Amino acid sequence: MFVVTGAAGFIGSNIVAALNARGITDILAVDDLRDGDKFINLAKYTIADYLDKAGFRRLVATGGLNKVQVIFHQGACSDTTERDGQFMMDNNYRYTLELFEYCQSHGIQLIYASSAAVYGAGPEYFEDPAHENPLNVYGYSKLLFDEVLRKRFDQITSQVVGLRYFNVYGPNEQHKGRMASVALHNMNQYLAEGSVRLFGGWDGYPNGGQMRDFIHVDDVVAVNMYFFDNHEISGIFNCGTGRAQPFNDVAFSVINTMREIEGKESLSLGQMVDQGLIKYVDFPSDLKGRYQSYTQANPSLLREAGFNEPMLDVQTGVARYVRSLYPNAKSLSRLAD
Repeated sequence: MFVVTGAAGFIGSNIVAALNARGITDILAVDDLRDGDKFINLAKYTIADYLDKAGFRRLVATGGLNKVQVIFHQGACSDTTERDGQFMMDNNYRYTLELFEYCQSHGIQLIYASSAAVYGAGPEYFEDPAHENPLNVYGYSKLLFDEVLRKRFDQITSQVVGLRYFNVYGPNEQHKGRMASVALHNMNQYLAEGSVRLFGGWDGYPNGGQMRDFIHVDDVVAVNMYFFDNHEISGIFNCGTGRAQPFNDVAFSVINTMREIEGKESLSLGQMVDQGLIKYVDFPSDLKGRYQSYTQANPSLLREAGFNEPMLDVQTGVARYVRSLYPNAKSLSRLAD
């Protein structure tokens, strides 16, 4: 059996899709569906069973799982603005530790979601404690388990891989609200208002110039599948493209792809600003000092581990994403109504 936690979520559901594409349907999907609308991310795929997260944790605690080959542990609270530390530490740190102990006792592969949030403000993003300084309890909850793995690495008996996701975007993230990708927010703003809003200059960066390592979910899934196939490899790895691009690039790609769908000519960034298609808003005061203005994964360890597939740049990946959601002008007009 294959277990995917957070299976109705963004990355988890895309992993379920990848397993289905390999003909694998013996999947136990684990999630918390109090947000019932997330069911749509699972309904289009084939699974063997569904279990609520609380029930799954009880099953793990009592040793009740049978014949599990791998756990893709994607279940977590990913809201970087959440300040309930008790909830965050139980949901992200303790849950992962429980699965780690179980997998080690039963010879099960564990591939889990860590986060680039462990690095805080950077500026170096390399898998080394010297560069890790989280800005919020979310980042700390992820870092704490990474530190457990480091301390126990010489004693592990089955594969454990932690993947530090950078800024992931792509299909099946519509439920994430404020924490959805910039690309999705830009698309929805363009449909609703005919323009896109970006943060104005702050932290030494110009309007729309803060830079992130934006990675398409297809590339994230490819990395997960690589380590699943190569179960002899364990460790903590950055999961990013190694290429920082400004938020302006995302908005530019969204708007021009939308315009292409609408049958309109493409514009330059300057033209978009002049025509009011991109609007810059004051940087939120509540994010100052708690925001990563620049991220860029150092992919050296990932490449040394043998993952050599090329990854999509923003221009290619965002255009693919836009077209997957809004394939024609009729769809655009209907969604905008």
